[in-house]
Parts: sequence; C-alpha cells; structure tokens
Amino acid sequence: MSIGTHAPATDAAAALLGRLIESGVRHIVLSPGSRSQALALVAAELEARGLVHLHVRIDERVAGFTALGIGRETGVPAAVICTSGTAAANLLPAALEAHHAGVPLVLLTADRPPELRGVGANQTTRQPGMFAACARLEADLPVPDETDADGAADQTAMVRGVADDAYAASLGWGSRPAGPVHLNLPVREPLGGALPHWLPARTDDAAATTPPSESAPLEDADDVSGALYQGGGGIGQADVPVDADDAPLLLAPGPRTIVIAGADAGPAAEELAHRGSWPLVAEIVSGARFGRNLVHGYRALLRDPELGGRVERAVVFGHPTLSREAVALLSRPDVEVVAVRGPGEPLNLNGTTTAAGAVGVAAGTADRDWLGHWLRASRAASVDLTPPAPDADGLASTEPAERLGAIAAELSAIRAPLDRESLVDAVWRATWPHDRLMFGSSRLVRVADAVLGGKKVPVHANRGLAGIDGTVATALGIALASQSDAVPGVTRLLLGDLAFLHDVGALLLPPREDEPRLQVIVGNDGGGTIFDGLEVAAVASADAMDRVLYTPQTARLEQLATAYGWEYQRVTTRAALDQVLTSPVGGRQLIEVPLPR
Repeated sequence: MSIGTHAPATDAAAALLGRLIESGVRHIVLSPGSRSQALALVAAELEARGLVHLHVRIDERVAGFTALGIGRETGVPAAVICTSGTAAANLLPAALEAHHAGVPLVLLTADRPPELRGVGANQTTRQPGMFAACARLEADLPVPDETDADGAADQTAMVRGVADDAYAASLGWGSRPAGPVHLNLPVREPLGGALPHWLPARTDDAAATTPPSESAPLEDADDVSGALYQGGGGIGQADVPVDADDAPLLLAPGPRTIVIAGADAGPAAEELAHRGSWPLVAEIVSGARFGRNLVHGYRALLRDPELGGRVERAVVFGHPTLSREAVALLSRPDVEVVAVRGPGEPLNLNGTTTAAGAVGVAAGTADRDWLGHWLRASRAASVDLTPPAPDADGLASTEPAERLGAIAAELSAIRAPLDRESLVDAVWRATWPHDRLMFGSSRLVRVADAVLGGKKVPVHANRGLAGIDGTVATALGIALASQSDAVPGVTRLLLGDLAFLHDVGALLLPPREDEPRLQVIVGNDGGGTIFDGLEVAAVASADAMDRVLYTPQTARLEQLATAYGWEYQRVTTRAALDQVLTSPVGGRQLIEVPLPR
C-alpha cells in the first residue's frame, strides 16, 4: 500500500482498473510516464496482489502491439496505459490493426486537463477523438476532483460504469465486432497518492477467467443438416454474436460452391466445407488449412476456367488477403458471395455480397462431381517438400562404390542450403497444436501459402491491415498469453528481415518479467524482395528499386540479439534448422536464416 495522502487521480485510477479486472481483464501493458503515474502505481499494486499480469514496455507502439497479441490469443482485451502527447499517438497503428482484424483492446491514455489544450502547454495535444475512426467506444472523462473514502462516491460509480461500457464495447456490441476502445483520462496535480483500501484484493476466485474458445458449430434443431457455422473463430477470437432477429442462412448444396477461408477464419470454414461437400480454399493464416476437402495450389486452380471460372457461389470466412485470385473471384458480379460475419470489418468486394451471422447446409444432393474435379486438380498441384530419406541399402552395402555414393548423396542433402520453400516447410513441420505460429507480413507468408499442405495448428497473423508494424511485439503478446499458468508450447514467429528490423525495439524486455518461450525466425535476404514479384519490378530501374523499394540492409542480427539478451542461432542448412526448431526451448531465441535474393 502506498504511503501518503489520498489523491483524486489515484482513486479514479483504482476505480477504473479495479472494475476492468472484475470484468475479466487479466493483462495490463504499461509504458511509463509522469501524467499516467496514478494508473501505473495502481497497476503495480494489482500485480502484487496476483490479480493481473503486468507488462512494462518503454515504447508505446510496442506496448500497443503486445496488447494486440494478448487479445488475439485470448479473445479478452488487454488494457494499455500510457502518458500524454506523442505517447498516445504511438498506439494508433495497433488500434487500426485491432479495428480491421476485430481484436479487443482497451486504450487508457492519461492527459493534461482540458484548460491546457491548445494553449501551448508542454506535452499536450488534442487526444480526444484521436482514435475516432477505429474506436468501438471513446470517452474523454471528466477530471477527477474528489477522493473516495469507502468506494461509494458518485465519481467512483461513474468511472466504474465507463469501465463496464469499455469492456463490453471492446468485445463487440450487437452487430459490431470486437475492437479497440479509447478512454482519455485527464488529471490535475497531485498526480499520485495513497491507494484506497477498497482496491480489489485477491480472493479464491481471482484466477484468470476462461477465455472464449475457438468457434465451433452451434447445434440447432431447425437446421436440417444439424449444424450452423459462425465467423470469428480465430485462435482466441470469441464467437461473433448472432442477433436474435438475424436468422441463420441455410445454403442449398446444389450451386457450384467453394468455401474461402481468410485470416482468422477458424475451423468453422473447414466444417462447413465438409458438411456441404464443397472444395475449401484456405489461406495459410486462416486456421482452417486442414481436412479432406482442402485444395492445394489454389491460386492456379482459381485461374482455371474449368474450376475457378465455373464457380457460382463463394462462402467466405475471415479476411482473404494473400492472393489476387481469391480477391478477383470475390469481386466478380456473376458470383453469389456469402460473407460469414467474423471478427473484422464486413466484406463486400463485389457490391452485392450477402452478410450472414451464421450459415448452415440445407437438405439436398451434393454435387460430388464438382468436388471431385477440384480434388483431382488439387492432388496434381500439391507440392511435396519432404526431405529425401537416406538410402539405407546403399549405406549398408558392402560395395565401396555403392556405399560411397550413398554417403555422398546423404552429405549433399545435409549440406544443401536453405531456400524459402524449405524454410517455411521446416517451421510448419515443427509446429503442433500446443504451439503457436505467427507469420509476419513478408514474402515468406506468401511462399508458405503457396506450398504448404494441410495441418491443424494455431496460426496468427496481423492481416487486418497487413502491415509490418509491431510483428515481434504481437508475437510476444501471443507467447505471454498462451503460456501463462505454465501451459506448454512454443510460439514461433516467421518473418522477413525488414519486418524484424521495423520492430526491433520489441526485443527489449524487463528482467523481472516472465521469460516467454519464443523463437523469432528471420529469413534474411538483405532487403524487401517481396517487390521483385510486383509490377513495379518491370518498370523501375535497378537503382531506383534498390533506393526506394528493395531497401538493402546489412544489419548484424547477432549483435542485436546480444544487446537485447536473446539467444542467437544462425542456420544455413535444413538439417541444422530442424535441430534448432525441435530442441527444447527455454526462453527467447533469435534464429537467422540467410536467404538468396
């Protein structure tokens, strides 16, 4: 308990954070500052009482994306605390990603009192409305002006009510999906004081609330197929509520239909494809890339006039972003598009898309020929990246030439340098259901989408806006949330060198905090080679490409790892990478994989 006199700022902070914790918040991410000290000291006391996990980050952008990762994994918002001025503005990238991806997030920005806005006061800007374009709820609270002896004052009740509204809005209200909320908190001096005695204390039921589970089919006797399917089934994404007057849409099995699963689609997409006997186009970041109806090499098949050209209906889960072919199909006016409402913003690329809170399959005869046509083409398009097995007979042969040939072939396979395909394959094979895998918005995620097969593993990616902002911080948030309470598993982040360097400040962690099991795997080709595959490469000069797009870099990742206290590994062969990925992970590892341009 703090020693000193009571202050209105501290009592208001206690009411706000205490109520958020009572509602279900279990993580607070804090960036230090003077104006936010009352919130910070209350958060420290709540951590000491075992009521919350507290994560301190000096960079507000890192703090915002760490909270985003926690919200992605758990489906429950983390609260972010920062001081006034540019500190608040640094939360905007994470807020925008949370808005477009439908991730719950509570932003608490301390502020100077209103009379100091617009008059040249230090560290003061107009913070109210800063997140208006993306906030599910925003409020510029009145300046606290009274202390509360027993927790029953009108001011305390008001603040608790705002906390209730903020928590509910972050999870989604009515038809609005989950997303960020913003509470701006102006205070006057004194900025801190003694903690009130009515601050929540640890009780037997103070353990973390159970986060929402993955989206699952909802049983409904009125659906003749026996199941309805909702959007919003990412790793920790809560099911998107269906309004009482929003009747589930039953889909006749007859039209030539495909199911498209974009980012955060979840397993409901695979379940619907299986139930309707429809081919499943599932992005690598969808969480639906598994099952017997999965289509391999889908980009070429969507371009095929006999397959993609004959689609009459597309049912979409999540947010498709990784292929132009899927976007082109969903933009066609001659295709009936049904978008299952998910955690992100609504999809309507062709202007006539039907939005549905839940879908099911009506009675009728499935078009087995249609599915069979797709699956035969899928088998022909699949890529086998399995490393060659050793020639056991040759290695055991008594003929020197045969044995030496087998040894030479084995050594050649072991020493073969990694390329992008073998890199993504190694990471995919090393990851299991108790792990977490995150893809950065780099060239590697598109390679993975093109070549990897089906596997039911938990996948994350910031595809709401598909930026490279905060990728390492998001993965740290996912690791911290998924590994709390000694839960097993490793979080792996696969990204390119520029995305890594863009967020290198996220590597800094306080020594007193929990050590997450996290492998950051950087495919380092020395620059932004994703531009090599875009139209600009055909029109720009080599010098211009290097100067303003390719962005060559020669950063020494080993020295960065040492500076920030990470274990470092540099691997150049598949055998070495497999060994690193499958060895026990006890903390933070930075794994650099040099790649050719």
